[in-house]
Amino acid sequence: MDYETIKKAARAWRDRTLAFRRHLHAHPELSFQEYETSRYVAECLTRAGIPFEPVAGTGLLARIEGRGDRKRGVVLRADMDALPIQEDTGLPFSSRNAGVMHACGHDLHTACLLGAMHLLQACRGEIQGTVFGLFQPGEELSPGGASRVLAEDPFQGYELRAFVGEHVAPELPAGTLGLRSGKYMASSDEIRIKVQGRGGHAALPHLLADPVLASAALLMALQQVASRNVDTTIPTVLSFGRIQADGATNVIPSEVFLEGTLRTMDERWRAQALQRIHEIARGIGEAHGVHIEVNVAPGGYPCVVNDPALSALTRNVMAGLWGEEHITELPLRMTAEDFGSYSQRYPSIFYRLGVGYADGREAGGLHTPGFNPNEEALEVGVATLSALALQLSASDE
Repeated sequence: MDYETIKKAARAWRDRTLAFRRHLHAHPELSFQEYETSRYVAECLTRAGIPFEPVAGTGLLARIEGRGDRKRGVVLRADMDALPIQEDTGLPFSSRNAGVMHACGHDLHTACLLGAMHLLQACRGEIQGTVFGLFQPGEELSPGGASRVLAEDPFQGYELRAFVGEHVAPELPAGTLGLRSGKYMASSDEIRIKVQGRGGHAALPHLLADPVLASAALLMALQQVASRNVDTTIPTVLSFGRIQADGATNVIPSEVFLEGTLRTMDERWRAQALQRIHEIARGIGEAHGVHIEVNVAPGGYPCVVNDPALSALTRNVMAGLWGEEHITELPLRMTAEDFGSYSQRYPSIFYRLGVGYADGREAGGLHTPGFNPNEEALEVGVATLSALALQLSASDE
């Protein structure tokens, strides 16, 4: 199927894909609670005659078998979960679930994948091998749904040629796509620290083991992890966004709690940095006479790394569909995605789908109550996913 035919087919599916997206947007569900979302996706797949099976609890894995060696596989992935945010867009299809909103575009991701699977089902004779549609739960909660999918190993026995994911980008106008070869997104680890001391009257600090002072010293000392302990060519961020010390003006508490995140672009350094955090905490604890306990949440996200050969093929497909002028070279991004788990195991490509407006309207920011992506991007998303599935399944790269 040539590019113009794919674009025409995606255009023909526009109204139905739009209906998918608006239904999903109106009925958002939190991570690993996507029961109605999963049921709706299952109904759509069933009507199209596309077989599927459950995966990772509330996820679905759809399968379209083409010709040739059916053990050759390409996986198209979309995440389905929403965020604990109260929507403030005023749209007629706004969230009906109070305090829950598709503020990160996962409704659009899922709608694009549904549209692509329907398009590919109609031309399955042109698929070389098998195309999977992975409707993944729980991307917004660590450990994410990707780790659960991989733990079940649903692709055992298949030779996966490519794992493909897309994510909306409000900073890019609809009709454009963003791509970066190699390392793209950072790893992410959640860090929780408890500083245990001996509290009491603030006027008698010599009788206490002050966890507040120790916490302040710890925060300052930890800054050397990113500023002095790492090769300056490796992007690294260590930030703490929550500090809880339930004392008063004249009361020093016995405990202080800190929560933060470590982001980096190198998996070896990531492990070393986490070890360094433990070492610094022990030293500060000894110096201040307090006990410091560092807990790193299991299942943190690894870096998203785009396979260079797949990146080149993807760029060729995008250019063939939309023209080279509609492709943006993406910068490194310190945000994280559990898609990184797939890129650690399989050749992978993760790109950005522009959802901004060209007329001056604001799409809003990701993870904000006013996020309102341009629905013109749906057609682009469906066509791009479909073309990639056909091209990557046929490629010998």
